[in-house]
This record gives sequence, structure tokens and C-alpha cells, in this order.
Amino acid sequence: QVHLVESGGGSVQAGGALRLSCAASGYASRSYCMAWFRQAPGKEREGVATIGSGGTTSYAESAKGRFTISKDSARETLYLQMNSLKPEDTAMYYCAAGLGWCNVKVPLVSVNYWGQGTQVTVSS
Repeated sequence: QVHLVESGGGSVQAGGALRLSCAASGYASRSYCMAWFRQAPGKEREGVATIGSGGTTSYAESAKGRFTISKDSARETLYLQMNSLKPEDTAMYYCAAGLGWCNVKVPLVSVNYWGQGTQVTVSS
């Protein structure tokens, strides 16, 4: 069983930065793919970035060059550094974990575990 708890969301102006954290618990979390998804009002949940057990990363086109996913395996914590934020980045951001996939296009039904989400609001 993997338990995920996000933190670090908030309100920032366009061009600002935020760092999201996700505290993960459970032995299996060390071998899982870890990821960040987001869901804006009225839109489908979408993958933002993933990081595999070996550290390989992938990003959505909208996140490339601005967001960086990383993890601290010793602390079982996943991070998402978000720079140059835009109003269109406004969404609920979710931490996710699972096995058998590690790309941002993964079907949502393949995700094994979800956090409760943390809100990010970017004003223009």
C-alpha cells in the first residue's frame, strides 16, 4: 500500500515559481513510477511529469523547460519545481504512483495510487 500526501500549492503571479512536494509511504514506493498530474476546472486530468525508479523523467509538452520532477528516495518524497508559471497552469495538482507505466500519456485507470491534491493558482 502506497500513501501519498501533497503539499506546497498556493497562489502566485504569472512568472513566479512554486515547489510541490509529495510525501510517499510504503516499501513499494521505491520501485514505483512516480508522477504529477493536474486537473483544471472543466478539463480532464492530465499527466505533467513522471520519474521512474531509475530516475528517468518524462514531461508533458506544456511542462518542458519550466517544470522539473525529482525525488529523494531516502525521504520518500517526490517534488515538482515549477518555474515561469502561467495562468493556464492553474489546476489541482495530484501526486500519483504505480507500476507498469512511466509516461505522461498513461491512461488514468492504470494509476494505482493518488494523493488528495494541492491547488495551484496563477494570476495574470
